[in-house]
Amino acid sequence: MLEPTGPLPPEIYWRRRALAIGLLVVALALVIWLVLTVTRGGDSPGTTKAAETSSAPATNKPAGASSSTPPPTTGEAGAKPSGTTAAAASGTQVAAGTCPDQSLAVKVTVEQPTYKTGETPVFGIVITNISSTACSRDVGSGLQQVSVTTLDGQRRLWSSTDCYPDGAPDVRTLNRGEQAAFMVTWSGSTSQPNCAGDRVQVPPGAYAVVAQLGSLRSAAEPFNIA
Repeated sequence: MLEPTGPLPPEIYWRRRALAIGLLVVALALVIWLVLTVTRGGDSPGTTKAAETSSAPATNKPAGASSSTPPPTTGEAGAKPSGTTAAAASGTQVAAGTCPDQSLAVKVTVEQPTYKTGETPVFGIVITNISSTACSRDVGSGLQQVSVTTLDGQRRLWSSTDCYPDGAPDVRTLNRGEQAAFMVTWSGSTSQPNCAGDRVQVPPGAYAVVAQLGSLRSAAEPFNIA
């Protein structure tokens, strides 16, 4: 059946024009959707990718860690450690030779300058590696000696090894500048080698204390008993 030729009636003309515009809008919308889909990497509309995150586990410090020195033990059973070297604290062992005497320095300290009669003076021993390399040394209480003398050093009144000569080995590896510290308490009484004779309370006065590690000897440190 042939369509009529000639000008179309206005109604048909506007219907066909509206239909063409509608098809054009639909095609344009389809093109925009395809462009957005490609740009988003193929994700469906309304969805987002979860961000990938990573977190390192937190490192917890040991609870109760403290740098304070524990109180000294009472009595005269030999030197007690008052601290640990860095190598011992970390649990690492450094391969090192034996520390010769010239690699170490020994220092003695007095907890307070004056004690009352009947009080127990507390002395500290600090052993320091003064060499440029790490080395090891047995610093056990059996090799340490703390002695109290008259202020002029002429008369020895007490020694930590007189009544307690034995002690367990304590091999420490000390890096350059590292220290090992110990504490010793004194009852204030005299003593003699092998714990011979009677022990008597020293009278008030000025005294000096000296520490040794084997043949290494510290400078004398004065203190008083009032």
